[in-house]
Amino acid sequence: MRLATYRHGGSLCVGVVDDGSVRPLEGADADRPLTTMLDVINRFDEVRDPPDPAAGATSHPLADVELLAPLPRPPRNILCVGKNYREHAEEFDRSGFNATATGTVPDAPMVFTKPPEAVTGHGASIRLPRKVTECLDYEAELAVVIGRAGRGISREEARRHVFGYTIVNDITARDLQARHSQWFLGKALDDSCPMGPWIVTADEIDPAALRIRCWVNDELRQEADTSALVFDVSTLIETISAGTTLLPGDVIATGTPAGVGAGFTPPRFLADGDRVRIEISGIGTLENTVVAE
Repeated sequence: MRLATYRHGGSLCVGVVDDGSVRPLEGADADRPLTTMLDVINRFDEVRDPPDPAAGATSHPLADVELLAPLPRPPRNILCVGKNYREHAEEFDRSGFNATATGTVPDAPMVFTKPPEAVTGHGASIRLPRKVTECLDYEAELAVVIGRAGRGISREEARRHVFGYTIVNDITARDLQARHSQWFLGKALDDSCPMGPWIVTADEIDPAALRIRCWVNDELRQEADTSALVFDVSTLIETISAGTTLLPGDVIATGTPAGVGAGFTPPRFLADGDRVRIEISGIGTLENTVVAE
């Protein structure tokens, strides 16, 4: 099931996407409507599958709605993983922007965060604040959405806690990332976390068998399979939850493959008007345009 958050006629809705249209989701209790994606995640057992069009839900063509990030304001920071594809780890070490001393490929997952305010949706602008950064970069990533709370989750049980999967573009200010000993400031710019276009529920996705591709202005820059992740989804959940409780609605961005702008010689960073398009097989397409300010 593809689940989207969208705006139509001034109203914020959550719905199921099918055949180029979206229809509001309905729960079993009419007195407790499903109004946010977090409602859907927490009460997914109430969702009618499929929604009943005869019950009054109206479908709208996707062209007639504004798609938002599936979780427009996640309840907590986005959990992100660095250097989780070997070839990207190697290109990043060569780039001169790596200020960490972890070795080319880390021995354990490198986890950092992006604030909820960084999240924006499909079709929204990516800000390029020229007074803050001259080195804005893209990173195509598979993201995991947690559906069931847990702490100390074993690798074997990890995928039972996954609600679904979406796409994230981990926009990064490389100069800030290199200048500071931690990555947060380089990763935390407003609108630096495009997410979408929707969540695909976990029953439809094998996270170890997906193709990730990223284009900038129709030039293919990144292409890889998630089978090449250094630390797979189950390992990431086990590692993060070892001492930190994961909650429904938490998002884990699993890392980016080689081909980022910092990896070229000379670097090829984003500029005003650039279009960044990410496709992940089985999920869809996330596209955003850079706007300088």
